Parts: sequence; structure tokens; C-alpha cells
Amino acid sequence: MRFMRKKFPIGIQSFSVIREENYYYVDKTKYIVKLLEDGKYFFLSRPRRFGKSLFIDTMKQAFLGKKKLFSGLYLESNWEWDKKYPVIHISFGSGILKTIEELEETQRIILTNHANEYGIELNNRFIKDIFAELIIKLHKKTKQKVVVLVDEYDKPILDNIENKKTAKEIIDKLKGFYSVLKDTDEHLKMVFITGVSKFSKVSLFSGLNNLKDITLHPKYATICGYTQEELEKTFMEPLKLYDKYLLKRWYDGYNFFGENVYNPFDILLFLDSGIFRPYWFETGTPTFLIKLMLDRNFYLPKLENLKAGDEILDSFDIDNIEPETLLFQTGYLTPKRIEKKEYFTIYHLTYPNLEVKSALLRHIITYLTGSISKKDKILFDMYDILSEAKIEKLKELFFSFFVSIPNEWYRKSEIQNYEGFYASIFYSYFAALGLEIKTEESTNKGKLDMAVFFKDKCFIFEFKVVNHFKENSKAIKQIKEKKYYDKYLGKFKEIYMIGVVFSKKEKNIVGFEWERV
Repeated sequence: MRFMRKKFPIGIQSFSVIREENYYYVDKTKYIVKLLEDGKYFFLSRPRRFGKSLFIDTMKQAFLGKKKLFSGLYLESNWEWDKKYPVIHISFGSGILKTIEELEETQRIILTNHANEYGIELNNRFIKDIFAELIIKLHKKTKQKVVVLVDEYDKPILDNIENKKTAKEIIDKLKGFYSVLKDTDEHLKMVFITGVSKFSKVSLFSGLNNLKDITLHPKYATICGYTQEELEKTFMEPLKLYDKYLLKRWYDGYNFFGENVYNPFDILLFLDSGIFRPYWFETGTPTFLIKLMLDRNFYLPKLENLKAGDEILDSFDIDNIEPETLLFQTGYLTPKRIEKKEYFTIYHLTYPNLEVKSALLRHIITYLTGSISKKDKILFDMYDILSEAKIEKLKELFFSFFVSIPNEWYRKSEIQNYEGFYASIFYSYFAALGLEIKTEESTNKGKLDMAVFFKDKCFIFEFKVVNHFKENSKAIKQIKEKKYYDKYLGKFKEIYMIGVVFSKKEKNIVGFEWERV
């Protein structure tokens, strides 16, 4: 008999297809047992393309009693297979819903399809009442309580994130829809809701006071994504061909208060092609996020080590969207350290990996330049400049960049008056190359603005902003006086001190000095 090589389940969210058609599968079924042991109502937020939909479908097949699909998996010998439960599976993942009418039509179709599948006649007119009627009749007909699985609950809201009026209307509609779950509690076995963002319970799940949020629960930290052990065990053969260190640097690093996990979408596409690319990032360009950060004058170097409290990570407010909240919930930042204080907690966030860091900053540069080709040329030139330590060329490159930004853009944003803007541009280019960068790093004599590491070279930057060209501000003087380079002596073959002075009036570099230590 001919041996069939296992396939990579790229984009496949059907558990039955994966199990029946010789695809790789990382066994996450133990978490279904944990959920049943822990309660009844659950909420999970994870970035897009992270395995939420597959886990939802896995739960569905378990509750439907499809034992054959679980052969050899944890659940096979840890589940009551003689019991089968009716399942209502609601997914808003396909298509874009731009109006209340489209949302209600989608809900109506989903509920009607479930009713037809179980041979149930629905008599109510309004969506909320139809949902309740379906739950109650399913329980009565099957003599078993109902399992409700909701996938991408927030997509109708996120589809309208730039249209607040419509987004709020959709939130109100969904709030009424989900309130049915409280009123039909006696008919429900389990409720599991997933999405990318986490809207506050007050705004969307006000009735479900017992909804348990497992997003950052250590017990469920690896419910989605691949751990190092899972990766090496499941993909043992294909991994032999590749550098595990590079794979880890590119796609690992997501943390949900437990063990780090790899992005499953990236892993599958990489193992299939053998080429390192920002696969996950390319599935959803964060234009809204980039516009939000620039409109708020967000200091981009903060992304290396962003400090946040519980409120920033906890909920999403359509009236006041914080860049930090959006960055975390959508997967562009992840916790690297948690600092417990007596009365509060500080979360230190950073990029999960090289893919996210490089791709996010590349898109920010493209947004500013308005040209992918222009962005690429500058990045390629910068790589050569840093390789050969041609510091004067670095000045020319950035000077040309600031000249290329249209005056209209400055008038629209007033960003030239924001001191962090200029440093953010420098940072964006270095980060887009995937370089290691230290920002506002403490020394025994103060904080240096930025240190960039490139192979055996270290570039130390100090930035100053003046109102007028004639103002005297020697940025390099501070580096020398404070001896910011001391901590890097012996670690790098070449260390360069670079002082850069910007003028708000000229909107460009008016002073650029450098010396080699």
C-alpha cells in the first residue's frame, strides 16, 4: 500500500475534514474536558487565524457524539460518548456585514438552518425570540440541554469600526441577541463565545454575569496556538529540514499568561513552503490601527516595552479606542512580563516575534510614504548604509524621507509639533529591518534615546527638537557627557554616537553629528 504523506490543514476549520483526510492535527481536546469541569459560560479572545474556529468545531463534533473522529486523541477515553447534545453553532466569520438588516438576515438564516436540521418549526418573528424558541424546542425534542457555540461574535462590530453609528447599533442588536442566553439558562448545557476583541460585559454581555473570561487564564493559555512540545511532536518529520531557532524567532512568542505559543497559521504555511514570510500579517493589513496610532501621536519606540494596566488589556470601548488595547487584543503586542504591585498590576508588552515587528513597521512606513516601492528602496539602502557604517548617507536618507512627506499631511495632523514623531520615524525604519533596538534604556547617568544593534555594530542615537533652525542644540554632546556608550564597550567591535536635531518649523533634520567611539 502506498504511503500517503500527511497534509498541512491550511485554512481548514472543519475538524471532520482534518481527521478524515490525513491532515496534521495538534490535539487540543483535553481543553473541552477542562471547560466542562470549570463551568458553563465561557468567553475566549484570541488574534485572528489562531485556531479559534477549529476549536469551536472540535467542541461541536464532541457534543454531537462523533466518537470515530477522536480516535487516538485525549477525548476518546475521557468523554461520555453515549450522550449526544443538540448544538447551535453561530459564526459571523464569512462575509462583511455593513448594516443592521444584513446582520439580522444572517442571524435568521443561521437559526432557520439549525431548525430545519432538527425538524423544528419556528413561529416567532423577531430574531431574539426566534433564538429563544429554537433553544427551548431543541431541548424539548432531544431531551438534552443545548450547547451554544458562537464564533467571531465581534466581527459585525469590527466590520464597522470606522462607522461608530452603525457599530453602536450593531452592539445594541447583539446585546439583545445574547441576552437570550440568560433567559434560557435552564435549557443550556454550555455556552462558548470567541472573538478577536473583548468588548466590556456592560456593553454587550450585561445579562451574562456568570460569563467566565478565559482569555488570560493560565489554565487555558495554550488552548490555541502550538507550544514548543506540540510543534516538535506533531511536525517532527517536516521540522528536520529547517532551523528551529529561526522558526522560533519568526513565529513564536505569543503569551497568554502561560507557556509561549507559535502562531499556527504561520507554522502551517511555512512548513508547506519552506519560506519565511509574514503570512499571518498579510491576511489583514491594520490600516485602522496605524491611522489611530498616528492620529494619537503614539510614540512608536514604546512598542519595544509598553507598560499597561488591567483596564487597557481588559476591554474595548467603541467610543474611546485606545491604541494599546487594540494592539494587544489583535495580536500585535503580547505580554513578556507581569509586575505585581500591592494594589495594581503592570503588564510589560512587546512584539511577539520578528514577523509582527518587521511587518507592522513596514506597513507604517508605507502608510507615511504612500508608496511600497519607495519604502522598499529606503530599507534596502539603509541596510547597506548600516552594513558599511556610512553614517553621512544615513542623514541624507532620512532628510529625503522627511522632504517627501506632503505638507497636506502635516496640516492634517499637526504631527510636526510632536517631539516623538521624528524619533518614531527613525525607529520605524530600524525596526522594519528586524533589528534589535533598545529605547529609553537606563544607564547609570540617565536614559539614552535609542540604541540600534546591527551585527557587530552599535549605533547610539540622541534626538533633540528645536523650534527654529538657528537654535543651538548639540545632541551628540549629551551622549559624550553621559557616556551612554560605556555599557556597550567590549560587546561590539564598532560603536557610533549620532546626534540628530530636528526643527519644527523646517519639519526636517537641521543638525546631524556623529563620532566613532
